[in-house]
Amino acid sequence: MGAIVAIVGRPNVGKSTFFNRLIQRREAIVDAVSGVTRDRHYGKSDWNGKEFSLIDTGGYVLGSDDVFEKEIDKQVELAIDEADAIIFMVDVESGVTGMDEDVAKLLRKVDKPVFLAINKVDNAQRMADAVEFYALGLGEYYTLSSINGSGTGDLLDDLVKVLPEKPEEESELPRFAVVGRPNAGKSSFINALIGKDRYIVTDIAGTTRDSIDTKYNQFGFEFNLVDTAGIRRKSKVKEDLEFYSVMRSVRAIEHCDVCILMLDATRGFDGQVENIFWLAQRNNKGIVILVNKWDLVEKETNSVKEYTAKIKEAISPFEDVPILFISVLNKQRIFKAIETAVEVYKNRSKKIVTRKLNDIMLPIIEHTPPPAYKGKYVKIKFCTQLPTPYPQFAFFCNLPQYVRDPYKRFLENKLREHFDFTGVPITIFMRKK
Repeated sequence: MGAIVAIVGRPNVGKSTFFNRLIQRREAIVDAVSGVTRDRHYGKSDWNGKEFSLIDTGGYVLGSDDVFEKEIDKQVELAIDEADAIIFMVDVESGVTGMDEDVAKLLRKVDKPVFLAINKVDNAQRMADAVEFYALGLGEYYTLSSINGSGTGDLLDDLVKVLPEKPEEESELPRFAVVGRPNAGKSSFINALIGKDRYIVTDIAGTTRDSIDTKYNQFGFEFNLVDTAGIRRKSKVKEDLEFYSVMRSVRAIEHCDVCILMLDATRGFDGQVENIFWLAQRNNKGIVILVNKWDLVEKETNSVKEYTAKIKEAISPFEDVPILFISVLNKQRIFKAIETAVEVYKNRSKKIVTRKLNDIMLPIIEHTPPPAYKGKYVKIKFCTQLPTPYPQFAFFCNLPQYVRDPYKRFLENKLREHFDFTGVPITIFMRKK
């Protein structure tokens, strides 16, 4: 699992511009991909071959000027607590402000790498003006310009040197992570499973300090259940629920094979749950959605159907996700949830023989070829599944640049129709024949 880097600082210093510049370095995680634009404050980047997750705290600072100072404290303290390294961004145009000093005061107390980045330095005069930021007491600084990218490389060179190496995998067992917003019933769900099951071998500390891997054997299938629910509450942190749940979900999701996303039926599939869903989708994890506390909802004949339709509308176009309605309190369908997660794991690791894939897909493509684009006709000759841990397919054709997203979605739907990939994101690449 990659390290986490948090970008902190007061509003309007250029954090989001810097963030966007870094996440667009990797073509695999581009915001133009359908469905992921909802999740603007989390991304992945790499530098010198080292991958890391990036959190932009800027968008979470909400409210009027009076609220900013309280909010910035929450965000910085949370980032300090969860991140492996912190980029503290300031603005040379404004100079050192009182809010900058407040953030610096917090950062001076922590035992984590802090990189002071002075933004908007794009000429010699501003380079000279940057000297005043020594007053923040954070030592050396980096001058850069988020807009044109100058100076970014020096900062990233030093940043990746301090990030932790990927831990060695302790186990080959699949990992299922239970994630969701606070008070959705994650703790109760895991306690119900563990309390009922007699095949637990041991509880072992996970590779991250905040999750616990429980080795679990059910339905003849052994796996690690990653519990994000038992995270200790930080006494000094005035918890901002949305930011905090996303921060902890980043670690859990990156470290799992299947994400069991739990939501409270009485609250619905709200923006925070949706945010966590797109984290899992963007990371190409298997996904199972559990609607907990279904016993508390007043039901009519079509309640399940209507609730399911609302969720599918929110997660479109990736609608092929199992949705189960459970009650942890009544132990209703909790083992069905695990059975479903096992099926999704199998779907994620499924390999389709190339001959079979071509026998099914080529006639479909011949019957419904890609629409002409700029007067050019695309001819797809061959397809194959790539040797990756999750389903990725390459289609070889004469003009890959002319195949648009709607046709890729058509191919994805046909793959799902003929091969069971329920709960698993599929990536399609068009390649030059």
